[in-house]
Amino acid sequence: MAGMTETPHTWFANHAATLERATEAIKDRGYWSAYPESPSPRVYGETAAAEGEAAFRGYLDAKFPLDQPGITDWVATERSPFGVPLLVSYPHVDPATLISSATAALPAWRDAGPQTRAGVCMEILSRLHAHIFELANAVQFTSGQAFVMAFQAGGAHALDRALEALAYAYAEMTRHPATAGWEKPAGKGDPLRMTKTFHVVPRGVALVIGCNTFPTWNSYPGLFASLVTGNPVVVKPHPGAVLPLAITVRYARAVLEEAGFDPNLVQLAAEAPGEGLAKTLALDPAVRIIDFTGSTEFGDWLETNARQAAVYTEKAGVNTIVVDSTDDFAGMCRNIGFSLTLYSGQMCTTPQNILVPAAGIETDQGHKTFDEVAAGIAATVAKLTGDPARAVELTGAIVNDGVLARLSEVVGVGDAVLPSSEVTHPSFAEATVRTPTVVKLTAADAAVYGREWFGPISFVIATDSTAASIDIFRSTVLEKGALTAAAYSTSEPILAAVETASLDAGVHLSCNLTGGVFVNQSAAFSDFHATGANPAANAALTDGAYVSNRFRVVQSRRHTTA
Repeated sequence: MAGMTETPHTWFANHAATLERATEAIKDRGYWSAYPESPSPRVYGETAAAEGEAAFRGYLDAKFPLDQPGITDWVATERSPFGVPLLVSYPHVDPATLISSATAALPAWRDAGPQTRAGVCMEILSRLHAHIFELANAVQFTSGQAFVMAFQAGGAHALDRALEALAYAYAEMTRHPATAGWEKPAGKGDPLRMTKTFHVVPRGVALVIGCNTFPTWNSYPGLFASLVTGNPVVVKPHPGAVLPLAITVRYARAVLEEAGFDPNLVQLAAEAPGEGLAKTLALDPAVRIIDFTGSTEFGDWLETNARQAAVYTEKAGVNTIVVDSTDDFAGMCRNIGFSLTLYSGQMCTTPQNILVPAAGIETDQGHKTFDEVAAGIAATVAKLTGDPARAVELTGAIVNDGVLARLSEVVGVGDAVLPSSEVTHPSFAEATVRTPTVVKLTAADAAVYGREWFGPISFVIATDSTAASIDIFRSTVLEKGALTAAAYSTSEPILAAVETASLDAGVHLSCNLTGGVFVNQSAAFSDFHATGANPAANAALTDGAYVSNRFRVVQSRRHTTA
């Protein structure tokens, strides 16, 4: 839908089949991916990995090649969890200049119409995909993810989530025709005839506030949902993970300029130490959309104070597993243990609270006591992390000092079935690596398990019964929020009761995962990430509601002349 006759950029035609397939995927919710997740040379070619690593290393100890108006200084704030010196400096631009440059770029981008914008955005994704190894290295060495995870989550899956947002946005923008003829009978006289035109009008400047752990995966949906609906985007990375988003902005600006648009439609807002740039930008009256991933404290602040903007937040939560019974005890322990180990528990979807009846559970191996359940989960974690060379490919490195502080704090809490330990990375001697800890608690320890302990920390909690576990699950999520939940039971009524509790609490549920699917992983085009229905997030990635409020429809009408 557009207020003018569009001449779509040729990129729309080039990428139309992919966009159409993505639109089909969000309707049927089956498996589909546009970007291969394997970094194999058989998929990407024999030289792609080396070229990507070389491009990444070319950024180190240098000024990042980004030409934006109003550069006042250069800032460097990143410290790699792997101990690799980064020393990349980024252009610092006055916030007022960022906003004015974005505002000036808006009209031509708005008037280009949905097809042209979609084509340009699809081309940006294509260029980013061509540099996926460069992105993966940047994600790895700023976030602490192991390389394969950085390639998948920070590269292929992030691009899939971006495409998913584009598909939803394009569908919403084109839901109605661009023009319509209107004719109303008027008795014996000539009918009333009008021509009506419907314009997609963006809200204004969009602000994306990135996170340290998943700088691309969490930022791409909002970035591309805003951009394709006509809004210029200011990208404010986390000070600890600037490079992945700087690379993104670099290639986006190049594509925009090549297409004949103002590259200031996408700008990087690199932050000086202690500047508090996100707050300054968030309160600017011209900023009409904000996407944020991070702490509950700052997310709540944005929702309360940035009243002029549509604010989309993903915050902290207390992810929970209810264990009642299982017909595959070993599989259950393996699955949970892997989920706790992956990226050292530094995923917003990682389970924290594992609720188990104090009397134990029934399994295919006979009755298991509460202690045996806790020991079985801990044993899997210990096995996965026992060999340092193998362990670090799962755990990655600890992203920041806040995680280390929580690991120190939890030492004095409960009964540690498996203490955390320090691991020397075989390839990066200065890397900060810690194994997960598993701690036993009782239901009375709500002051402990009722808050989020982001990082490699989980609690196995003894409850009075499965019914009590379900009550704790429901009340905790309603109060503190959660992005994921899981249940293990051989009883359909129990599974139904947990599902009802998950509906009450507004959290996604996975049941009896014992194989290669894990609760802390979600698939673009099929799984929704967050719901917007509990305190952990006020939006879902990605659905119609996530994109439709980023634009408005403004109509014009005139009488049809004979």
